[in-house]
Amino acid sequence: MIKSALIQGASRGIGLQMCRYLLSKQTSVIATCRDPSKAQELTQLKIDHGDLLSIHRVDVLDENQMSEVAVSVGDTKLDLLVNCAGMLHPSGKGETSLREVDLRSLQTTLATNALGPLIMAKHFSPMLTKRTSADKNGLAGILVNISARVGSISDNALGGWYSYRMSKSALNMATKNLSIELGRKRVICVCLHPGTVNTDLSRRYHRNIDPAKIFTPEYSVNCLMKVIEGLEVKDNGKFFAWDGKEIPW
Repeated sequence: MIKSALIQGASRGIGLQMCRYLLSKQTSVIATCRDPSKAQELTQLKIDHGDLLSIHRVDVLDENQMSEVAVSVGDTKLDLLVNCAGMLHPSGKGETSLREVDLRSLQTTLATNALGPLIMAKHFSPMLTKRTSADKNGLAGILVNISARVGSISDNALGGWYSYRMSKSALNMATKNLSIELGRKRVICVCLHPGTVNTDLSRRYHRNIDPAKIFTPEYSVNCLMKVIEGLEVKDNGKFFAWDGKEIPW
């Protein structure tokens, strides 16, 4: 049972909906986002749920902020840590060819999608191991990185989207590494693909997708939480889609 969770990237999209889902289950939630003053829907959740939700400023490109928040909430025993924040490209449009690639955009996308979640794990994963004993499935905690199917190297048949694909592949490798180190402490680490979700990140590309394959945040999160709640030790270090099917690296 998930009694406490930290959701990084909680101000919109999947992260915001994950907060809603968990709060509806009376789970204590620590929510982080880049600018809480602009997170109106998250602020409303705070009004609705009171002390069950705390909101903190964390920019995944600023390790000092991560460290300060980790210290401030360090006594919390977490059952779940989810890294949700991500970006397609600084311009909002993925590269369709090599001539559109530039170093600054690559660096920003990689830092946001891969490096940020890894540094979050560095500062907050100790809170996943604070429980005095594992649950009935042998787990001490769960770390989830929201990845994407396009980060699968073996699944790549179309090319393009250099920054986004590379960043998600890097995130997948970081998660695999974490699964080995944190797995020794009974923490399960997985990547999850949420499907194509109706959020700002992918909305400009929806015209090329079958509407039946575009998920609402509510549907996607319900599916993701079903996967999360069903995780077992044998799933550590794997990459799953929203429907629970394993995705090849």
